[in-house]
Amino acid sequence: MKGISALFEDENCLVISKPAGLAVQGGAGIKVSVDSILSESINPRPLLVHRLDRDTSGILVLAKNKAAAAHFSDLFNKNKIKRTYYCICRGIPNPPSGRIELDLDDEKTGRIKKSLTHYRYVRNLQFKGKADEADANVSAVQPLPEEFSLLEIELGTGRMHQIRRHLSYIGNPIIGDDKYGDFALNKTIRKNGGGKHFFLHAFNLAVPKGEIFPLALDITAPLPVCFSFFK
Repeated sequence: MKGISALFEDENCLVISKPAGLAVQGGAGIKVSVDSILSESINPRPLLVHRLDRDTSGILVLAKNKAAAAHFSDLFNKNKIKRTYYCICRGIPNPPSGRIELDLDDEKTGRIKKSLTHYRYVRNLQFKGKADEADANVSAVQPLPEEFSLLEIELGTGRMHQIRRHLSYIGNPIIGDDKYGDFALNKTIRKNGGGKHFFLHAFNLAVPKGEIFPLALDITAPLPVCFSFFK
């Protein structure tokens, strides 16, 4: 499926690992998307039941029929599907683990919505870097003085750009975030061979058993290679 890896598939759903940089759905200026790729290889085309940002990698669920789509949509809307992400952020959160409760405005409608993000500090990281082909002249990577953290994130709600906005709010923006992040730091990392990567990954998804699934699902997508730029 043109670079898309299937993690799980049955008669009701398809779970894939979406690469960073691939939009979920088409739109203005978007020629290739998950939707368009799957429409060429699977008939009928699987139905989207949730979203990932274009630059976020990891687990994406698609339904194969209307009953499954309604079931998944209900579970997502009621936050009954556990979604765990990993990200690399600037600094170490204080406290290291906790919850962020910050109401967010819907960027499309302007409506204010309750928003909750749980985070857990996993470990401290140092930027190591790796020269991409475009950075072939990078001969050595100098350690950056900034501290970085690997965080485990669990969504309490699912608002647009929620993780990005919440971590930026507490002063620990995600590395590579070109909308809510530390732009100067992102530029420095790119210049030191880190490439233009966004370090947020949908790592695990747990679906409870129910009408569609007699057994619970627990699916993991391995971290992308770019995470190894930090050690």
